[in-house]
Parts: sequence; structure tokens; C-alpha cells
Amino acid sequence: MKRNIYLKKKSLEEAKAILFDRFSDLGLKASEIVPVPDAVGRTLAEPVFARLSSPNFHAAAMDGIAVRARDTFGVSETRPRELVVGEKTFFLNTGHVLPPQCDAVIMIENVQVIDETRVRIEAPVFPWQHVRKMGEDIVATELLFAQNHLVTPYCVGALLSGGIFSVPVRKAPRVLIIPTGSELVDWRDLGPAALAPGQVLETNSFVLGKLVEATGGTWTRHEKVSDRQEKIADAVTGAAAQGYDMVLIVGGSSAGSEDFARAVIAELGEVLVHGVTIMPGKPVIMGTVSDRPVFGIPGYPVSAIIAFEQFVRPMICRMLGRPDFEPVLAEVVPTRKIASKLGVEEFLRVKLGRVGDRITATPLPRGAGCITSITEADGIIRIPAHVEGLPAGEPAAAELLRPLSSVNNALVVVGSHDNTLDILADQVRVRHPGLTVSSSHVGSLGGLMAIRKGVCHVAGTHLLDTDDGSYNISYIQKYLPDTPVRLVNLVFRDQGLIVAKGNPKGIRGIEDLARQDVSLINRQAGSGTRILLDYRLGQIGLDPAGIAGYGDEEFTHMAVAVAVLSGVADTGMGIHAAAKALDLDFIPVVTEQYDLVIPEAFFAIAPVRILLETIGTEDFKQRVLALGGYNTDRTGTFWI
Repeated sequence: MKRNIYLKKKSLEEAKAILFDRFSDLGLKASEIVPVPDAVGRTLAEPVFARLSSPNFHAAAMDGIAVRARDTFGVSETRPRELVVGEKTFFLNTGHVLPPQCDAVIMIENVQVIDETRVRIEAPVFPWQHVRKMGEDIVATELLFAQNHLVTPYCVGALLSGGIFSVPVRKAPRVLIIPTGSELVDWRDLGPAALAPGQVLETNSFVLGKLVEATGGTWTRHEKVSDRQEKIADAVTGAAAQGYDMVLIVGGSSAGSEDFARAVIAELGEVLVHGVTIMPGKPVIMGTVSDRPVFGIPGYPVSAIIAFEQFVRPMICRMLGRPDFEPVLAEVVPTRKIASKLGVEEFLRVKLGRVGDRITATPLPRGAGCITSITEADGIIRIPAHVEGLPAGEPAAAELLRPLSSVNNALVVVGSHDNTLDILADQVRVRHPGLTVSSSHVGSLGGLMAIRKGVCHVAGTHLLDTDDGSYNISYIQKYLPDTPVRLVNLVFRDQGLIVAKGNPKGIRGIEDLARQDVSLINRQAGSGTRILLDYRLGQIGLDPAGIAGYGDEEFTHMAVAVAVLSGVADTGMGIHAAAKALDLDFIPVVTEQYDLVIPEAFFAIAPVRILLETIGTEDFKQRVLALGGYNTDRTGTFWI
């Protein structure tokens, strides 16, 4: 079958220059008149000048009496003066019109009322004291807001006070989003049925639509179009006739035999760019059809988001006459060395947290199909195309995806994966909404190394000492000899072999891994589960080299369970809770101790104290027990 080939890929800067140069005369959107309260979030199409002054009269700024200032000159405590109410002196409240013959207000606290017609004062006032002059805030005919100003809720008060009740705003650009792919399924049509193998839920159009909306545009989702070039071409052709300002073809932008976005744009108009040296987002296409920008958006979710933010969003902003969103940057320190490919600018998603006096950054999975690498990310580090990566400990700039206050209030947990950490994170948020638990899964030894480097507050670990059967303490003594720490138990848990429902291979224990018809999915080197497996293999004299799949690794218990569920492997070592969560069978091997290592330097900080309080609650323990395969009798017990 015929396949696409990428045109010469452009750098991010080159691609933007080509796009914006081609549409430099696109022009700003036409205007429409809307009531002021409805203009929030819209861009003014014309300058707005006040019709009224505010206040539009001289007004009292205090409760008291209105006077002529010159009538108070010379007054003092030793020379008080009586004034007659109703002649040149008048009682009034804040906001009342100042009588025309008066030019000052004496606060009521400084007035001695003799009777209904006479008052005594003991201090003078100067002209216009405690008076809001006409036009103090707004003067009729003055410029309130310039053209292309983004209307905020604060602006509503100024506009209405200035006598402006409706304003001209730029019409929102209309964007047509066309999801393509014969494998796609609309989530609204799925019902209770499960996805069949090969089917994919179509979510990109909804994500992109809401991004359009957040930028100031409006969007329409075209019904899913199958992988047929003529059908996609019909949808794009119809967009111009229906008055859309921009088209996003979602999927089919890469180089596969059924990727038709480039061919459609070339057939109907002109391809400007196909392929940009960024990751994710490389396959993005930019072109023009009927003098409208048409984009081929990659089908992987993270690629789609990056492509939108780098190209589509700036184009919408230009149509609205507003600047693109400026990222908020923070200096961060990577927790480990990060490799990157030369010649490609990478948008690396990271978890962030303030540990001591610096913000640490832990990389998330880099796959363009991992939407959770965006939803879980606190920031993005852009690794330039001319470098091969980032060294550990060297400062880097991160674009924040969350407020800095959220990053500063994150409890950073690094180490072995356990399902109870998710329960713990949720329970902490229930009790303390401003605190987040940011956990990264790098294995038990990885957690201890993170403690040694000072890049986390807490490490999760379950390292078996094969000499005496104890857990964690000997490893702490070996790897953290100069770091005072506390060791607290989180749970005891059942660890064993996860197998398919009904155990079709009849696996009974570790010894069955030697069978030629049994394949394993392993955990990464340095994880407590890997150490346990290797220990048991040594006990029975089984050579790992003879085990099918021993070199295939995953980083979490749930990933192992998914591999078994999907048939990638017949079995893998993991916790009972992971098997139960996916309705798989479980063969117990050992009950092990899962602890939290806390450096003394962080033991007294508020987030850690909150963490320890939370694991001691009955609510947390009951939720853990409901997962299955856990024991909480020693939860909260300090070993050291």
C-alpha cells in the first residue's frame, strides 16, 4: 500500500514563521455587539470611551455634615464653633450628593450634636476633604479600554459605571474538528459494552474542542470519518462553505498507509509544513484550503495537545488580536540524568515538588499516547534540539502547568509502587485540600537513592534482606549511612504470582516459570519485587536465563497485572490488590513489609506530619483493607 513520506521537517521556529507568514493577512475577526456582562472573556474590537463620569456628582465620602471649608478656618479645641444646620451646614451619609454651596465633609465622629438645629466642631477641614469629586474615578469621554483589550470581570464595573452597557467584541473564530479513523468509537455510543480489540475511544476532538473554547474560539465536532481520503476531503471542503475559520483534521497526519490528512490538504489546497522537529507532536501538518488554515493533528493525545498549543492556539489568538498565553517559568532540578535525542526539541512532562530550598523535577512517561503524562504533570521542561539531554542536579526551566503554590505544597514520594499510595494521596486531599501527594515509581532502591540525593520527602520501600529475612533496615544502613532517617510501616501485603482468570496454564508457584509454555512479565531491576523473585529463584536453583520473558520489565504492579490481562504474559510477580483490581487470579508467595523512609530533616515539616496522621486514621485503614491482600495491624509503627 502507498505510504506517505515526511516533507523536510522544520524546526519549531521555522514552522511557526512559515505558518504566521502565510496567514499574516488573515485579518482580525469581524465584530459583534454584546451586553457588557456577556463580554467577559471576549476581545474588544474597538476602543471604548466613557459616556458618563463616575461619580457623576460631588459625593460625600463619609457620614457626617457638609460644610463650606472656609467656615471652619480658625476652629480649634480652644476655639470651637457652632454651626446652624440647614443654612450652610447639612447632615448627610456616605454617597449622598454634596449640596452645591458646600465643598467639604466633617466626619460625624468629629461633630458634637447640640440639638436638631445646631452642631459644634473643634477642628477645621480643607476644601474637598472627605468628598468624592465628580469624575474622580472616570471622566466622560476618557478612554476606558483600548482595542484588543481582553474583558475581565473587573472590567464590567468600569464599563457600566462609565455608561457603557454594550460593547463591540471580536467574533469567536469558528473551528471545525474532524476526527478520522475507522478504529474510533464515540464514547457516547459505547454504552455498557466493552471495546473490542482494535477499537479506540475517540477523545481527542473533545480535548481539542475545549482547548479551542479556552482560547476564545468556538468549535463544532464533525461526525467521525473513516479512513477514506474522499470522505475526509468532503468534510474539509464543506468547512469553507459553512463559514468555518479553521479546520483540524485529527489523526492520519503521520506516514502510515491510511494517513490521508496530508493528501487531502495537498489535493484541496497547499501543504505548508509536514513534520516538525518536536517530540511529541512531530507529525503535525499545516496547510491552507480556501485561504483558511487547515491542520493535520497527530492522533496520539499528548502529540495533539502539544501541536495545538504550539500552532493552533497562537493562530486563534492572532484572529482575536490578543497575545498568546505566556508560560509561567520556575527553576527546577531534575532528580536524575535525562537523555534526549539530538535534533529534536522535547517537551518533557515532569512532576514537581519543593524539597528543601529547591524544586525537584521527576520525569513522567514520555510516550505520546500517555494522556496521564499531561494530567499528572506539574510542568514541562523543554529540552532544546541541540543538546543530548539534561544532567542530574543541573538547574533547568520548567513551564508550570499548576500554580507555584501547588508545587510548593506537594509532598514528594519516590520509590516502590503500591496501590495504597493512591488511597493515601486521595485521603490526604480529603483532609487537607491544599496538599498534594506527588508519587513517582522508580523501585525501592531508586527511592533510597532519591533520599540520598535529597530530592524527595519520603521513599516507599520493601527490600528483603536475604540473609535474615528482615526488610529495609540493612539497605538503609548500606545506602544511607550518613542520612538520619525514620522508618514507618505503611502496610503488610501479599505478594505473589498474578495469573489469568481461571489460571488456564495451571501455574502453581515460582518453579513453573521454568516451563517452556509459561511467559513472565518482570519488574525492573532494583525494585523490591525483582529482588524477591531473584531470591526465590536462587532458593530453588532456577536460572533466570531459562525463563521466557525474564528481561521484559514493567515499573508498577498494575502494569504487570495489565500485561497478564492482555495476554502479553502468562504471569508476573505482583501484589494481590493489583490482581483483584483487574479480576485476575493470584497465587500467594509471601507476605512482605512495605515501609516509608523519611529523612529526619523533613520529619517535622507539616506535609509529613499530615501524611503520618492520615495513615493512622481508621478511614485510611478501612479503604486499604477493601483493596484486598493487605494487613494494617502495624500501620504507623516506627521501626527506626
